Amino acid sequence: MFHSVSLFAFLYLFWLLLSGFFTPFLLSAGVGSALAVVWFARRMDVVDSEGHPVHLAPKALFYWPWLVKEIIKSAWDVSKIIVDPRLPISPTLVRFKPSQKTIVGLVLHANSITLTPGTITIEARAGEFLVHGLTRASAAGVVGSEMDRLVTTSEGKA
Repeated sequence: MFHSVSLFAFLYLFWLLLSGFFTPFLLSAGVGSALAVVWFARRMDVVDSEGHPVHLAPKALFYWPWLVKEIIKSAWDVSKIIVDPRLPISPTLVRFKPSQKTIVGLVLHANSITLTPGTITIEARAGEFLVHGLTRASAAGVVGSEMDRLVTTSEGKA
């Protein structure tokens, strides 16, 4: 029931954010739409901790600002490489075993690597990632990284 209520709240807030108008008709249409989506989602049996991981929200409040900072730092590093006339790249592939135990944690980690400029997760299996880095340092930086530790902390219970 908790997931259904939180899903309704998120959907209704999203409706309000996108609408921008607060007339009685639109407010009630938003309630009706959010209720319909929650009803359909419950009938399809997708309202659970995996389909709507609201239990991860408090930990995400700490992880997302850190990730934004890392994206900005990496973007700056890639920009310096691009404007350097010598173009000091050394494309490198690295395989490593992430420490996450849940599917949500593995997906969050793989997507966080890909969001960070200069690295991309090419292959993500349950026990192993294959990552391409623009430089040897960026590729080596994902192995046993702070990102791996923070995602493992954020993923919740296995």
